[in-house]
Amino acid sequence: MSGSSAALQPPASARKPERHPDAPAPGELIGAHYEHCFGCGHGQSQSHGLHLEVRAGEGVSLTAEFTVRPAHQGAPGLAHGGVLATALDETLGSLNWLLRKIAVTGRLETDFVRPVPVGTTLHLAAEVVAVAGRKIYSTATGRVDGPTGPVAVRADALFVEVPVEHFVDHGRTEEIQAAMKDPDQARRARAFEVNP
Repeated sequence: MSGSSAALQPPASARKPERHPDAPAPGELIGAHYEHCFGCGHGQSQSHGLHLEVRAGEGVSLTAEFTVRPAHQGAPGLAHGGVLATALDETLGSLNWLLRKIAVTGRLETDFVRPVPVGTTLHLAAEVVAVAGRKIYSTATGRVDGPTGPVAVRADALFVEVPVEHFVDHGRTEEIQAAMKDPDQARRARAFEVNP
């Protein structure tokens, strides 16, 4: 994104990101990290959410899709800008699963290029561009009319790696305890993957 602030420019000491050996294979569906997540949760646990479908890409990249439903409106018949920003944030946050790092959004800068009508499927593509210490620099675009269609939204983001205690210390006790008691170790770990 050409208009990014200095805070989203990786320092000269940043390194190229490395895909974790245990990351999902290219093309593999990356499931919801937490069933109640507004971005990637599905079913009865999150009936009004985005139901984002994310797939691992090559390197430290991925693609995602979500269809704008009536519950996502801002202006009549159009997606709410905050919902589009949420789709970008969730997509960018999902990149951290390819690094196998627990990280939260530190900064998100979004450009809204064109309106996105209700009923449209937004095709998102994201990649990590650099890592510097605990900071992860990423970029994403959202397109309409297919993965190569016109750009509707784009964003640059800075994620910051945090320990799991970040969630335990700041989350609502009931949800934290329920997630920590999940017998599925991988699902338990993923519950704390990308939430701020």
